Amino acid sequence: MTRRLGLAAVLAALVAPMLMPGEAAAQRRQQMPSREELGGGGTAIPLPQQEKTFPIGASWSVIELNGKPVYDRRATLMIDANLRGTGFGGCNTFSASAYPLRQQALAVGPIALTKRSCDKGLLDFERSFLTTLRATQKWDLVNGRLVLKGSAGELVLSRTL
Repeated sequence: MTRRLGLAAVLAALVAPMLMPGEAAAQRRQQMPSREELGGGGTAIPLPQQEKTFPIGASWSVIELNGKPVYDRRATLMIDANLRGTGFGGCNTFSASAYPLRQQALAVGPIALTKRSCDKGLLDFERSFLTTLRATQKWDLVNGRLVLKGSAGELVLSRTL
């Protein structure tokens, strides 16, 4: 008989919360910390940022290389729908595979380059531009400008026609 009472008590303890959902919900609400306790106060809860879409098919011109403005050099970049990056480095034209990835990452493959001869200053600029482009790991759109960042530095590009 005592065994039956013990089993009945266990069943009653398990079934009682199911029969009183309002009371169980009230207990859970009381245990939840308030916004003030969480430090939220009257501030809005930040929403997760929506991932940006890479501007495929847009033409860009370099306006800044590693923090220095580019006035007298012309360098361009465009990544097409076939994920092929093409452009002009200041002396030579180039192409490379270029893959925009999740979380605003960018992978640029080996660069194929024409072999025109130019003055040393122009070739030095082109080498710096292409080295920075090849090492790009992240991209962002900031105030209508394309920013490419990587281990070799940063490129800032402006949209061109």
